[in-house]
Amino acid sequence: MQKEQFSYDNNIVRLFGNATIFWGVIGMLVGLLAATQLIFPAANLGIEFTSFGRIRPLHTNAVIFAFVGNGIFAGVYYSLQRLLKTRMYSDLLSKINFWGWQLIIVAAAITLPLGFTTSKEYAELEWPIDIAITLIWVVFGWNLFATILKRRERHLYVAIWFYIATFVTVAVLHIVNSFEIPVTFMKSYSWYAGVQDALVQWWYGHNAVAFFLTTPYLGLMYYFVPKAANRPVFSYRLSIIHFWALIFLYIWAGPHHLLYTALPDWAQSLGVVFSVMLIAPSWGGMINGLLTLRGAWDKVRDSVVLKFMVVAITAYGMSTFEGPMLSLKNVNAIAHFTDWIVAHVHVGALGWNGFLTFGMLYYLWPILFKTKLYSQKLANFHFWIGTLGILFYAIPLYWAGFAQSQMWNDFTADGFLKYPNFLETVTNILPMYAYRAIGGLLYYIGVLTMVYNLIKTAKSGSFEKNEAAEAAPMAELSKNHKDEHWHRLFERKPTLMLIGSLIVILIGGIIEMVPTFLVKSNIPTIEAVKPYTPLELHGRDIYIQEGCVGCHTQMIRPFRSETERYGEYSKAGEFVYDHPFLWGSKRTGPDLAREGSSKLRKPNSWHFKHMYDPRSVSDGSIMPAYPWLLDKSYDTTVTAAKIRAMITLGVPYEEDYPERANADVVKQANEIVEEMRDLLEEDGFEVSPDREIVALIAYLQRLGRDIETKETEQ
Repeated sequence: MQKEQFSYDNNIVRLFGNATIFWGVIGMLVGLLAATQLIFPAANLGIEFTSFGRIRPLHTNAVIFAFVGNGIFAGVYYSLQRLLKTRMYSDLLSKINFWGWQLIIVAAAITLPLGFTTSKEYAELEWPIDIAITLIWVVFGWNLFATILKRRERHLYVAIWFYIATFVTVAVLHIVNSFEIPVTFMKSYSWYAGVQDALVQWWYGHNAVAFFLTTPYLGLMYYFVPKAANRPVFSYRLSIIHFWALIFLYIWAGPHHLLYTALPDWAQSLGVVFSVMLIAPSWGGMINGLLTLRGAWDKVRDSVVLKFMVVAITAYGMSTFEGPMLSLKNVNAIAHFTDWIVAHVHVGALGWNGFLTFGMLYYLWPILFKTKLYSQKLANFHFWIGTLGILFYAIPLYWAGFAQSQMWNDFTADGFLKYPNFLETVTNILPMYAYRAIGGLLYYIGVLTMVYNLIKTAKSGSFEKNEAAEAAPMAELSKNHKDEHWHRLFERKPTLMLIGSLIVILIGGIIEMVPTFLVKSNIPTIEAVKPYTPLELHGRDIYIQEGCVGCHTQMIRPFRSETERYGEYSKAGEFVYDHPFLWGSKRTGPDLAREGSSKLRKPNSWHFKHMYDPRSVSDGSIMPAYPWLLDKSYDTTVTAAKIRAMITLGVPYEEDYPERANADVVKQANEIVEEMRDLLEEDGFEVSPDREIVALIAYLQRLGRDIETKETEQ
C-alpha cells in the first residue's frame, strides 16, 4: 500500500502548551490572592482594581478559559493530528486560533479588574469580547472539521467524538446565553430578565462545566491515558454508551443550581431527575479510564504521568458522584450558598482539570523536545504536594459548609434564631478559610515546580517544529463494512456525528426553556413591582461593577430560618425588570433581597459608612472597603441610553422618559444626601449627590420594598 509523506505541526502544540503554563501561573496566583483576602481584608489593598469582587471573576475566567482553555487546545491539536494521521487543515487558522484566544484572555484580564462585567457566572465578559469569542471559536471549529474531512483514518476514535460535541455545544451555549443589548461600548443588559435569565444562565453555567471542563477533558483522557499506559481503552461499547448518554443528560441538569428559588417547581424537578441519572454515564467514563490501566499498575507506580491521570480520573468520579447528590433537594438545602459548593467545584477543578493537564504536559514535553524529563523527583514532588494541596483546600471548606448551614438554621429552645447576626457565621469559619489558603499555596508551589522542570526539560532537548510522518491515504483503506459495529457509521461520517450531537443537546434545553418563556403562568406578575428609578439603575450597575453578587445573594428560600432572618421568601414576579438577574450563588455576606424593607432597612448613613469602612459598623467583617465610591461620579450622560435599552427589553417606562430621566436622578440623589448629611458631616465626611456611593445606596434601599408594599396593601 502506497504511503504518503507529511508532517505534524508541533509548533501550535508548543504555543498552546506554553500559554497553558503561563496563564495557569497567573490565574492561580490571583486565586491565592482572593483566598488571602477572605482572611485578611487588608489584602484587598484599598484599590478598586484588586478588590475581591473584581478579582474573583478574573480568577475564574483565568483558570477556566486561559489555563484549561489553552490546555484543551494543546491536547486537541496534538492528539487530533495523530488520530487522523494528517496535519491540521490550516497552519494559518491554527495561529489565528492561538493569537485570537490570547487576545481575548488579555482583554478579560484588563476589563474585569476595571469593573466591566455582565455579572453572569463564567460569562462575565462584555459584549465586544463575546463577539470575539464567537469568531475565534468558529475558527477552531473550521480547522477541526476541515482536518477531520481530510483525514487518513476512516473511523473517528472516541476522543474525537468528545471534541466534536464540545465544539457544537459550547457554540450553542455561548450564543444563547450571550444575547444582550449593548448600552455603551463596554456595557450591556441581558436580553432575558429575572427567572428566565436565571434559567438560561445556569443552563449555560452548568453546561460550561460539562462541555468546557468535562467533555474535552474526557477526550484528552481517552487519548493520553492509553498512550501513557501503552494499552487500549478498556471498552469500546462502554465509550459509546458513556458518550451519548452523557451529552444527552448533562444539558438538562442546569436547574439543580436553582433549587428552592423562584424558578417554577417543574423545571427544578427536571433538573433533579436528570442530575441523578448523570451518575451512570459519568461513572461509565471514570470506569473506562481506570480499567484501561488494568494489569498496568506497576506502570502507574513508576510513571508520574499516570499518577497524575489516575488521581485526575478519581477526582472526576468523586465530583460526578457528589454533583448529583447535591442536586437532591434535602442535600441541596444544606449545601447551597455555603462553602461546601466551593469545595465541590475545586475537587473537580484542581483534581480533574488541573492534574490531567499536568499529566498531559509531563507527557508532551519530552516528546516535543525529544529528550527525557529533566527530573522525575521534582515531578513526583509536584504530584504529592499538589495532592496534599487539594486535601488542605477541600476538607476545611466541607467543614465550613456544614458549619455555615448549621448556624444559619439553628434555633433556640424558645424558637428564636440562635445566631441572628450573620457575621457570627463568617467569623466562625475563618480558620477554615486559612487552611484553604494554605492548601492553595501548596498546590501553587507544585505548579511552580512543574514550570521549572518543564523549562529545564525544554532546554535540554531539541524542539522539532514539523514532525515527519507517513500514512496510507484514506482512499486506499479497506471499505469492507461487513459485520462491523453499527456505531462505525457515525465514525465514518463526522457531519452526521455533529448533527447527531447537536440534536441530542438541544432537546433538553428546548423542553426546559420554551415553556418558561412562553407560558405566562410560570412567571406570575406582581402589580406592585415597578421598574427601577434611573438613580437606582445606576446603583444596580455599580453593584454589578463591584462584583457584589459574588458574596451576596438576592434570593430568599422558603425556609423558616431564612424568612425569620430576611423576611418573606422570594417570588418570581419580583424580578421581571432585572436585566440581568442577581440571585447569586454564595453567601459570604447576608442575603440582600429585602435590604430596603422595614424589617432590615438601615439608615442611608449606615450604608455610607459600611461601604467606606465595613469594620467601622460591623466589627470583624471581612468585606472589602470601597473608598473610591465616595470619589467617583456615576455617568449621567448614559442615563438616557440605559432607559432606552430597558424600554427595548420591555420595561414599561414612558416613551419620552429617557430625555427627562436625569431630572429624577438629581431629585432622588439630593433626597438621599439630605437625609444623611448632618450625621456624616459630624464624622468629617463630605457628601455629594453625584457620587457612586449615593446611587448604590439608592439601589440597596429599594431592594424588597415593592413586595413589602404589596403585602401591606393585602
